[in-house]
Amino acid sequence: MELFESLKSKIQGKNLKIVFPEATDERILGAAVRLYHDELLTPILIGDRDEVLNVAKENGFDLTGIDIVNPRDYDAYDEMVSAFVERRKGKATEEQAREQLLEVNYFGTMLVYMDKADGLVSGAIHSTGETVRPALQIIKTRPGISRTSGAFIMLRGRGQEKYVFSDCAINPDPDAQTLAEIAVESARTAKMFDIDPKVALLSFSTKGSAEAPVVDKVREATGIAQGMAPEFDIDGELQFDAAFVPAVAKQKAPESKVAGETTVFVFPELQSGNIGYKIAQRFGNFEAVGPILQGLNKPVSDLSRGSVEEDVYKTAIITANQSIQD
Repeated sequence: MELFESLKSKIQGKNLKIVFPEATDERILGAAVRLYHDELLTPILIGDRDEVLNVAKENGFDLTGIDIVNPRDYDAYDEMVSAFVERRKGKATEEQAREQLLEVNYFGTMLVYMDKADGLVSGAIHSTGETVRPALQIIKTRPGISRTSGAFIMLRGRGQEKYVFSDCAINPDPDAQTLAEIAVESARTAKMFDIDPKVALLSFSTKGSAEAPVVDKVREATGIAQGMAPEFDIDGELQFDAAFVPAVAKQKAPESKVAGETTVFVFPELQSGNIGYKIAQRFGNFEAVGPILQGLNKPVSDLSRGSVEEDVYKTAIITANQSIQD
């Protein structure tokens, strides 16, 4: 089954609700209408009702049956303000909360936090910081995870080849603990996409072939990750060819359960991760789906401001799947 058909089948009939804070953008509305009529999920659009309906009319979208919520006349706004003040633990007064929650990303994130929705998709208009900051302040990271991270699913040949590349979006220079957390979260992301997680922490060294502080970091992270999640096959440090090519793996890391069979590639820092996925995308003709934010208690997805309607549609499907992960 093609990847997104499989993801659709997992969420159909579950009545999952996804918040779209950027409801005056035609890309968002087009995707929301498709998701609603495909009976995949229930969109919640945030914005002034008249403004949203005007944009829908201009673009030929029928929003019948789709909820439009305006923060300025939301029935449970007082309840939301109280919950926000409590969650921020002294970092916001009631007056500050009332003002801040009028901002659509904060309002939408609170809907997710208060279990009024299962996830949020934003970033078509807003920056990554404007999308992720409310999530970090309100939803926060899962127990045992100190940082969120961004993974790409790399697809080729109608999804017959599937890999996870991480972190390619968030952390410029993660320390060993953070790198270990990224490895474990990336394994969980792989499972969501029906990828058997074989996790390699990448380096320019394989099993002691070179010495440097950056190699030490990867070795330390590997040990931490193995201790955090013994249920996953995780190994490092591995060069890319040792991780990917069976013949090279036999020479360089013959005892490894991961070398030559890697499906989850964890880069040592953001620079190499970003370069790596773009090389695969441009030279290898892979489709890069993401970034998929990992490590949060509830899913929030950050779109590129260059996204098209199809990107929004697929990202919402991924976000809904994240909400039902074990």
